[in-house]
Amino acid sequence: KMIRKLVFATTLALLCPFTTPSIGADSPGISKEKPAKGPSVKVEDGYMVPYTITVPGSDVTIDMVPVPGGTFNLGSPEDEDGFEDDQGPQIQVKVEPMWVAKYETTWKQYQLYMAMYQLFKDPDLRSARPLTDENAVDAVTAPTELYEPSFTFEFGQDDELPAVTMTQYAAKQYTKWLSKLTGQQYRLPAEAEWEYACRAGSEDAFSFGEDEDELEEYAWYYDNADDLPHPVGEKKPNAFGLHDMHGNVMEWAIDGYTDDGYASLSEKEQPLAALDTIRWAESYDNRVVRGGSFQDDPEQLRAAAKLTSDDDNWREDDPNSPLSPWWYTSDPTRGIGFRIFRSYKPIEKQMIAKFWEIDNEDIEFDVDFRLTGGRGAKAVVDPSLAEEIKKLNEQ
Repeated sequence: KMIRKLVFATTLALLCPFTTPSIGADSPGISKEKPAKGPSVKVEDGYMVPYTITVPGSDVTIDMVPVPGGTFNLGSPEDEDGFEDDQGPQIQVKVEPMWVAKYETTWKQYQLYMAMYQLFKDPDLRSARPLTDENAVDAVTAPTELYEPSFTFEFGQDDELPAVTMTQYAAKQYTKWLSKLTGQQYRLPAEAEWEYACRAGSEDAFSFGEDEDELEEYAWYYDNADDLPHPVGEKKPNAFGLHDMHGNVMEWAIDGYTDDGYASLSEKEQPLAALDTIRWAESYDNRVVRGGSFQDDPEQLRAAAKLTSDDDNWREDDPNSPLSPWWYTSDPTRGIGFRIFRSYKPIEKQMIAKFWEIDNEDIEFDVDFRLTGGRGAKAVVDPSLAEEIKKLNEQ
């Protein structure tokens, strides 16, 4: 185990060569002029505006919405109905401008990434794009095929349904894959960023206020969802134009979970920068999920509510040994997905690597075990991979 720790530490140290993308008037989502209508955020390079990612080599698109920066109180007050100790004490956090996906990641968007498993295993591609120590920083692992698709897809796999049952590691690798293809930094949010985006200026329990009777207009949850997820965007958006921040499926944050909430941050000088509030995960599980799902009651859908991952229970029906680092096999994971974020100012290379890479030696062991046994797939990803993705889609 000590050898594994040394190898893991060395691997993290090699992740720094990633080049930080620049920002400017020619960057996606930046306009020199203020648009006549629609949301926009004034920044030094002009205006942040909505834009659509077209995943290179495909017709898959992702809509991104500009969210202004600001300062807010992370967490809920103790007198809020449903308050739990892990939701306080409230701390003041400063969030920088960012783009946030308008919708939760859908099956159409995620299944293109799932298709990388077969593409990365193709002998011709492996020969043309050999993995070396020099290019390992640009390598991405593809999720293995589902062991039991009938569980994950019991509610369907329609294009506009939110993708579910992926682990946090798989979601992180999806964001790295998309980033390497496009040359922009996409990632999971810090939970402070997620809550800020969810609240959209509200200090109440929900983005629209305190009245649970209004929840049905904004969210799919236990009372109205018929115990199944629904296509994204069918409910009203919040004030930032983001749909399904409450309910439908929960969404991964990057943070590790702590029982004492924000107590460890409360004595620091405030406001804290959002990225400085991250408690980086150390254990295999205990990672933060936000927003509540179609399986939950209203109190679990509050802006401050959270859940911690529980890998033993969430993989209870997984027959793999070691257990899959990419997929969960037991509920409530059919109510867990994710949404992508992108900072206005790119994050420096050492930090962005932490949003993408393996952060635990046990996860590293599980991934390497499958790669060594031929049950995993890994390849270098850069914009030129778009040609191979195009060929794959034409088959």
